[in-house]
Order: sequence, then C-alpha cells, then structure tokens
Amino acid sequence: MNGIQYALRQVYDGENELTQDLLRMAAKHHTEHEIQHVARDLASWSQEHVRLLARHAPAYGLSLDEQADAPHRVTERAREALSQAIGRRPEPGLLLLEDLRELYLRSSQNSLAWEMIAQIAQAKHERELLDLSEGCHPQTLRQIRWANTMLKTLSPQVLSSLS
Repeated sequence: MNGIQYALRQVYDGENELTQDLLRMAAKHHTEHEIQHVARDLASWSQEHVRLLARHAPAYGLSLDEQADAPHRVTERAREALSQAIGRRPEPGLLLLEDLRELYLRSSQNSLAWEMIAQIAQAKHERELLDLSEGCHPQTLRQIRWANTMLKTLSPQVLSSLS
C-alpha cells in the first residue's frame, strides 16, 4: 500500500463511519427536530464524499464501494420509537451530548485525513486528488463546527438540569 492509498482508505473509512454515526444520531434523537434534520443533511455530505472517493480510487489502485454504509432501517426505527418513548428527560440530553462529542471527534479525524490527502496530492502533483480534498474538506469543517455549536448550546441546559 502506498501513501495515497493509505490516505484515501483513511478518509473513506472515516466518511463511512461518520455517515453511520450521523444517521444513528438522527434516529436516536428523533424528538430533537434540529438534530434529526441537520444530522441527516450532514450524513448526505459524507455519503457524497464516499461516492467521490470511490470514483477516484481506481486511478490509485483501490476498489471502493460507492454506496456508504448505513445503519439497518429496522434498528433505526427502533431507535426512533425509543426516542419517542423517552421524550425530553435529562438522560437523553446526556446521551445527545455524548453523541455530539463523538461526532466532533470523528469529524476532526476526517478533517485530518482530508489534510493528509491534500498534502500527498500536492507532493505527488495529483491535481484531481487535491481538487477532491479542497471540495470535500470544507464540508467536514462545517460538520465539526455544527457539533461544536450544538455542544456549546446544549451543554448548559442539559448539565444544569441534572440533580
């Protein structure tokens, strides 16, 4: 495995995992409408990143699936039902904070992987790969900012509600 293949695999796996995390978050926190809708939108960005990475991969000797992994629909429905049943108690708030923290960390890892792609692309004069990174990385940075903003917004309310 060469450096480009390694970097492509890192960001591809990370975007796949982020897609799953965001879709699980949307299902688990179904009663939090902003979380649900924004998480689904952010997941679509990661799904598109997976497709783009898979399309570029053959040029670098990799075969990657264009379809991002997603949680099973039955599991997603069960999470939605559980979310409805639990409602807005403090415990779901703590779970949401933990999920947002994990999302922040996963997005940050992906940001670093996109940086690695950009750096190796510059070093190897791979313009298409650099363009891919420059096109996708800003969305990853927005995923980080959203998670950070939600943590800042929700933390005082959730943590203050604990006895």
